[in-house]
Amino acid sequence: MRKRLPRVLVIDDEPDLRELVELTLIKMGLEVTTAGCVADAKQSLAEHDFDLALTDMRLSDGEGLEVVRHIVDAGLDVPVAVITAYGSAENAVAAMKAGAFDYLAKPVGLANLRSLVRSALSLGDPVAAAASSDGLIGEAPAMQEVKALIAKIAKSQAAITIEGESGTGKERAARLIHSESARAAGPFVPVNCGAIPDTLVEAEFFGYKKGAFTGADADRDGFFQAADGGTLFLDEVGDLPLAMQVKLLRAIQEKKVRRLGNHGEEPVDVRIVCASHKKLNELVDAGAFRQDLYYRLNVISLKMPPLRELREDVPRLIGHLLERFAAGGERPRLSPAAVQALLAYHYPGNVRELENIVERAVALSGGALIEPIDLQLATSSADPDVAPALASGEALQDYLDRVEREAIVRALEATRFNRTQAAKNLGVSFRSLRYRLERLGIK
Repeated sequence: MRKRLPRVLVIDDEPDLRELVELTLIKMGLEVTTAGCVADAKQSLAEHDFDLALTDMRLSDGEGLEVVRHIVDAGLDVPVAVITAYGSAENAVAAMKAGAFDYLAKPVGLANLRSLVRSALSLGDPVAAAASSDGLIGEAPAMQEVKALIAKIAKSQAAITIEGESGTGKERAARLIHSESARAAGPFVPVNCGAIPDTLVEAEFFGYKKGAFTGADADRDGFFQAADGGTLFLDEVGDLPLAMQVKLLRAIQEKKVRRLGNHGEEPVDVRIVCASHKKLNELVDAGAFRQDLYYRLNVISLKMPPLRELREDVPRLIGHLLERFAAGGERPRLSPAAVQALLAYHYPGNVRELENIVERAVALSGGALIEPIDLQLATSSADPDVAPALASGEALQDYLDRVEREAIVRALEATRFNRTQAAKNLGVSFRSLRYRLERLGIK
């Protein structure tokens, strides 16, 4: 019997957008049913089994949240995403609290739509879900810059250095570079350079012959041989001892390695992607990193933005993490107070810390609702640029805009309106600051 194609329900009262989404999904090999209002959507859900639902937030006879709640209340196993007005964090939070797993901002980008659909349809497949988790989630300007640069540099064979604070997703970026490169079918070998004892680092990198040293009872490949034909990712490369840096430089230049205990060299074909939470140029200046190796590794530089520069993506990230850590069970919801606490937190550990917070909260909540006590946030790490509470009757988006505006104005005043320096002090790119100035109407 022919396997049924995944079926998607598209709900939108704008015929042109509904048709555009429908055609896009059909080209992806999916079956599509459309509805123009809440009533038609509920009728379709009663008549057919769906693998995914996409609904606009505003419909002619109600809101998309009604569809989300209907799916949740009816116990339907249908992941649902909503389409919201651009930049509406309030609607995004409300959608995820109601049970949506993600959202798309208008105008709908077809690349983002396809990515969301692929992610949603793999939720029931642990292997596919694990693979999709290696992607980079987010639509903030800083993350868009990263994705655009990765799309360009992935096709080359040049060495890449990824810099960024701990927890910003440097390895995920490296995996994405590998998956979009011509080496995607080859191995991706991640190495934590700081976790290898100095006495073993050469053997681990280049392998050894049987009898090369005490305990070497068989031939063994090193990281270079394991990554042959693929990508070798050197995390925290700045922690390598200077003696090993010399040998690494030679291996990269000659494209050959010599196993310990072996007289001859063997060719290897690897692309080097490295990462460091330290600034390698500063290590060079301090004499802790070889300048020639730095230039060899830093042909292309990629900087991962900290989570504080991606604040508008926090609701989206939380939604993905809640879905992941629910592990196929009932997805917990966040109380309004928990939402506010997560949006006000500074995240010194960046995305990795957010993952830990959400995973812990899901485990501690013991039910369907996550409260602030389940988050166990350190009060000392509240963002100093975020107000502690919403004003009475203030909408969440207005609150976020007010906090962001106050922080930017303070930074501009402190630098005598030097936008370049203000962006640096705020920890955002100049382009990201310019985007925020335009959005918030700051002259």
